[in-house]
Amino acid sequence: MDAATGKEQRITLADRKTIDLKLPAGVEDGTQMRLKGKGEQGPGGPGDALVTIEIDGHPFFRREGSDVRLDLPITLDEAVNGAKVKVPTVDGAVMLTVAPGSGSGKVLRLKGKGFSKKGGGRGDQLVTLEIDLPQDDADLARRLEGWRDTRDLRAKLGG
Repeated sequence: MDAATGKEQRITLADRKTIDLKLPAGVEDGTQMRLKGKGEQGPGGPGDALVTIEIDGHPFFRREGSDVRLDLPITLDEAVNGAKVKVPTVDGAVMLTVAPGSGSGKVLRLKGKGFSKKGGGRGDQLVTLEIDLPQDDADLARRLEGWRDTRDLRAKLGG
């Protein structure tokens, strides 16, 4: 989340001094930064410090270039009837409108909620809806009793 938003990182150098390091836009795992004059003392004066950025994974965000992806579980009720749902972003939670009749796999875009880009601006957050059906819900089973969806959803797949 810090890498996406460019949050400064406090680091300790070899001489035990701490500095706040500003992450560059578009930073990626393995990016190296040269800190002029912050290295160890040599015959010609202080050398440069090299810092290699390591970006940890996140429990539910995935990075794709400058975009951030999130799989968002929603209820059957929210998918059928539509809803406003709270969605985490790297900047904090926002409310997202799920349109009535939304299916699993539908991707919604939160513009400007991704990683900072080298050329300026930010990528997007792409939210993939995943309908989470309750297990052993007798009330739901009763409500659907006798109803069948007669569409042939797999006709295009052949066989």
